Amino acid sequence: MSIQTKPLNSSDAAVPSGPATSANSVVVDRLIYAFAGLAAILLAYNLYQIFMVLGDELQQGAIYRIIFFHVPAALTAFIGFFVAMVLSVVYLSTNNLKWDSLAAAINEVSLVFACVNIVTGSIWARIIWGIWWTWDYRLTSMLVCILIFFGYLLLRQSIDEPTQRARLSAALSIFGCVDIVIVWKSIEWFRTQHPGPVLSIRTGGGSMDPTMEAAIYRNLIPLLLIAISLVILRARQESTAREIDSLRRRLM
Repeated sequence: MSIQTKPLNSSDAAVPSGPATSANSVVVDRLIYAFAGLAAILLAYNLYQIFMVLGDELQQGAIYRIIFFHVPAALTAFIGFFVAMVLSVVYLSTNNLKWDSLAAAINEVSLVFACVNIVTGSIWARIIWGIWWTWDYRLTSMLVCILIFFGYLLLRQSIDEPTQRARLSAALSIFGCVDIVIVWKSIEWFRTQHPGPVLSIRTGGGSMDPTMEAAIYRNLIPLLLIAISLVILRARQESTAREIDSLRRRLM
């Protein structure tokens, strides 16, 4: 009795193990350690600057320092979501599942930073506004963004067929980035509970002290490095899962 195997295309093929794979694994490990170590050093320096060098804000006092994590977390999430969107478009153009796996890893990590943004914002709001939450345009659109990408992860868990999962995930990733544009522009379009633009890179912004604004951008760097480290780790796990799935389908 012979066993029939299902032909695989180039995007399905499992990567053979061997010395080359082991060497690649060592390189990946070193990259993770390097990015994480550099992020730790920069973060320690930034924390010293934020808490020991910068003074309190005139109206808000010490609580304003949460902005140095609130804003960089949002920027990290948005950058990641848009990079994942580009990779999703690349997947739709090439049908190579490695781009889908990388997009999934980036979206998962970006979602974590989006949650950090909304949690720190709620803490800040409780101190300044006296409430944890309000259905402000900025807050609501950010919550919708988080729900969209939570749905993205649930979608990937609910579909076993790799090609169908990748195509639907790519479509949802692209759709989610439309909401990110709304999140970004909402404080320019609607003036409600959330403060208007203060960063100099924003339309109508520039009211923040340059020293404080520079600290925000400095703290963005270690958060990006942490995100990259997590993406590399998740991408490796996604690659392993793709190989296992490929072998399973080959034997079916």
